Amino acid sequence: MTSTLTPQQAERAKPDRSGTAPRRRTRVLALPEARWATAATVFFLLALPLQLTGAPAWAWGPLYALSYVTGGWEPGWEGLKALKERTLDVDLLMVVAALGAAAIGQVMDGALLIVIFATSGALEALATARTADSVRGLLDLAPATATRLGPDGGEQAVPVEELKVGDTVLVRPGERVGADGRVLDGASEVDQATITGEPLPVAKEWGDEVFAGTLNGTGALRIRVERDASDSVIARIVRMVQEASETKAPTQLFIEKVEQRYSLGMVAATLAVFLVPLAFGAQLTDALLRAMTFMIVASPCAVVLATMPPLLSAIANAGRHGVLVKSAVVMERLGQVDAVALDKTGTLTEGSPRVTDVRPLPGSGLDEGALLTLAAAAERPSEHPLARAVVDAARERGLDLPDAQDFTSTPGVGVTAVVGGRTVAVGAPARLDDAVATAAELEESGRTAVLVVVDGSPAGLLGIADRLRPDAAATVASLARLTGTAPVLLTGDNPRAAAHLASETGIDDVRAGLLPQDKLAAVQEMESAGRKVLVVGDGVNDAPALAAAHTGIAMGRAGSDLALETADAVIVRDELAAVPATVALSRRARKLVVQNLVIAGVFIAGLVVWDLAGDLPLPLGVAGHEGSTVLVGLNGLRLLREGAWQRAAAEGNG
Repeated sequence: MTSTLTPQQAERAKPDRSGTAPRRRTRVLALPEARWATAATVFFLLALPLQLTGAPAWAWGPLYALSYVTGGWEPGWEGLKALKERTLDVDLLMVVAALGAAAIGQVMDGALLIVIFATSGALEALATARTADSVRGLLDLAPATATRLGPDGGEQAVPVEELKVGDTVLVRPGERVGADGRVLDGASEVDQATITGEPLPVAKEWGDEVFAGTLNGTGALRIRVERDASDSVIARIVRMVQEASETKAPTQLFIEKVEQRYSLGMVAATLAVFLVPLAFGAQLTDALLRAMTFMIVASPCAVVLATMPPLLSAIANAGRHGVLVKSAVVMERLGQVDAVALDKTGTLTEGSPRVTDVRPLPGSGLDEGALLTLAAAAERPSEHPLARAVVDAARERGLDLPDAQDFTSTPGVGVTAVVGGRTVAVGAPARLDDAVATAAELEESGRTAVLVVVDGSPAGLLGIADRLRPDAAATVASLARLTGTAPVLLTGDNPRAAAHLASETGIDDVRAGLLPQDKLAAVQEMESAGRKVLVVGDGVNDAPALAAAHTGIAMGRAGSDLALETADAVIVRDELAAVPATVALSRRARKLVVQNLVIAGVFIAGLVVWDLAGDLPLPLGVAGHEGSTVLVGLNGLRLLREGAWQRAAAEGNG
């Protein structure tokens, strides 16, 4: 059962000033696949205890029949439509197999097959719906309307879809930018983390580029529209996610071809086992029994279980340790990666600015505590992320902050306030030469420099940076050892900050200042060179690369909805060291899969030869088939043990 994500026209929401888009979540039971699967499961669970406790067949038989109908009618109907087009669909084969099991008395086995099949289809439909939810939610980042300015300066609220290249729009403080364009007038800080991943707002003035969906700060901007709404960066991200997801279709097509050939082979072989003996005079009952026995022993249950228990056990074990792997296919693909691309902000770093340096200037008469106290007191009324970082640093040191009076904030410059009778200004250092050398030193080390001026004289500087995760360097080294190549850093942040972080983590290949399409292009370039790329990221801007990669992992604690839905796995606890551990666990699961396939193949081949060349009793055939299934299942369950994760963690991080 397959489903695809199709673009849908999203209902626009009112502009959201909280910095996040409204969440859209499809209810599980809103999906018809989920309702039918639930009904089939309920009927099965009602019938099973009745049968096991010896109740008469009239009590549990109709319940099993309802389970067959509710869970099997849809795949059966789809299979019949495919058959009409001369294609033997695996959906139809599964339903026929269930009916065949019922025909020889294995009613419960057939019903269980129907329930598992229906549940699988429901889960796939839910995953597709949730991905569509997140893509439509991304469109809500852009406002529904924008304020267009006429030639005479008059204002008109218009839908953003009606904006044309060359129009001038007004973006007031706290509003989201309605279109991609350039600033004609005004100054402000714009939070564009949704597009570039930069953790700090970026100062914008005349000539600077702005993007639809980014959040304006405290200043007003007049912007000249340079792209239609359908061609904005946000709209292109949506298209790239959809298109990149479709690039995985060749693998799906290969699986469908295998299923088609297997379906044809099973039907042909079963008919041959039934018809050939009849042609040589065998009894109808004997020929039918031999054919049904063949269908049972040749069925791929053991082969399926040879693959699934190790992978599902690995998924469950990883889940207990804070890693959500979305499917068995993903767990298998994780073990195949031979190259890694890492995002910076929110992935290798914590994603929030923190004060790293407090530098009083000579002659200021202030020590670190006094300088930080004055700066934090002045910044406390501000909502700017840098201001919050300064206030948090003061509170962490246990400093008492006096009240500030006459607070003013100037976009692109900084804040001014009176603290304890002294005028304190906190802002960009470029406006005073006395602190340029110290500021340059901080910025060369990847910090953002903030100047503190007291009563008109420079008193000191603060260095603010996005803090590196404690396990970042060790994780980079572990991934390099597992894949045989050093990871690549892909970030929308500025080259200087990216280079500094790369030097701290041991990354040589640094690609900075990237927009979402640039990250996507970098991943596609690596993939076209024959690499199986693992992308680790957290933001909306990482979503296209996550979708295009061989495998994508999102950092879950602060990750965007789109990144979490697009990624194949999620690190729920934001423990970066879990990434190499999960890759190592996947490789252990793949080894067990090979072991199980050998066991399953030996059993199936032996039983098929016995049935064709000898006289295999049906109970013995069922026992052999189920026995091999149990054996490979138990072998795969070894990865559920705590020791399996510990060994994988040691291998991944050793």
